[in-house]
Amino acid sequence: MRRLLLTATAATVAALTLSACGTTEPAADDTAKKPAERITLTDASGKKVELDGPAEKVVGTEWHEVELLVSLGVDPVGVADVKGYKTWNTAVPLENEPKDIGTRGEPSVETIAALKPDLVVASTDLPPAAVKQLRKVAPVLEVRSADASDPIGQMKRNLDLLAKATGTTERAGKIKEEFDAKVAEGEKALADAGLAGAKYAFADGYDISNQVSIRPFTSGSLIGAVNEKLGLKNDWAVKGDESYGLASTDVEGLTKLSDDVHFAYIGNDGDKNSTPFTGKLADDKVWTSLPFVKKGNVHRLPDGIWMFGGPGSMTQYVDSVVAALTKK
Repeated sequence: MRRLLLTATAATVAALTLSACGTTEPAADDTAKKPAERITLTDASGKKVELDGPAEKVVGTEWHEVELLVSLGVDPVGVADVKGYKTWNTAVPLENEPKDIGTRGEPSVETIAALKPDLVVASTDLPPAAVKQLRKVAPVLEVRSADASDPIGQMKRNLDLLAKATGTTERAGKIKEEFDAKVAEGEKALADAGLAGAKYAFADGYDISNQVSIRPFTSGSLIGAVNEKLGLKNDWAVKGDESYGLASTDVEGLTKLSDDVHFAYIGNDGDKNSTPFTGKLADDKVWTSLPFVKKGNVHRLPDGIWMFGGPGSMTQYVDSVVAALTKK
């Protein structure tokens, strides 16, 4: 692994007085360049990861980690599914034109190797066999993208881990402060509008092969945790998975939501299968008969908010929720 240097030392010139001739001559530069301190990290898999210094050429295999890197001021040299990231994440857009390394579930080891990265940041969602292959190319830092037992805490821990790997801990601290302030601001705005404790259900959905699937975001999801920080009451009674806090239901499952619930969702016009609420369900008798639909308590939030992102995406989400629920 090539050594990374934090800073280059400036040359200094010292003058020696030579008594024999009464003249002065510049001394040779005796200041050597100081190497960056090695960084030792423990990743989500429990492995020790050694870096010669802050990583600069970084590859990201999952959008959550890519967003965190860009937020920290690190432009990844390689990103999985670049087009998809640009479609689904507008809160923290890519500042460069990274190499597309393939899909998030199956990145190209050959493409990554050609980039000669200092570090590969891989989600624990990536198959172990793929991670093993990547470790032959460069140091790999595995990150757990989500944890339903502590969604916001996991997001912040991931940010701190990547900040340590890239020498951007000061920036990470500011990002966390700004996020906490935004959540507090949103909570106050909703309370001032009389919405403290309001029933709220967030979901996304897909229409694939004429079959509509709806995905509830429970309290264990990152968005669900943010909703509760905003003072909203999650109206989903279904249980989510242990990592992302996601469940699965159909339009019939929506009948179990409260009559006065505020229902919100995110679709994306760039992904035609992701908008069933304005597509196939628009004429569905079960959907149109739901009390909250009749009352107009259905809110489509703006496209491009990545539901599994970092503080940047969640800040954008908070603004969109407050705007939707307080709109008159």
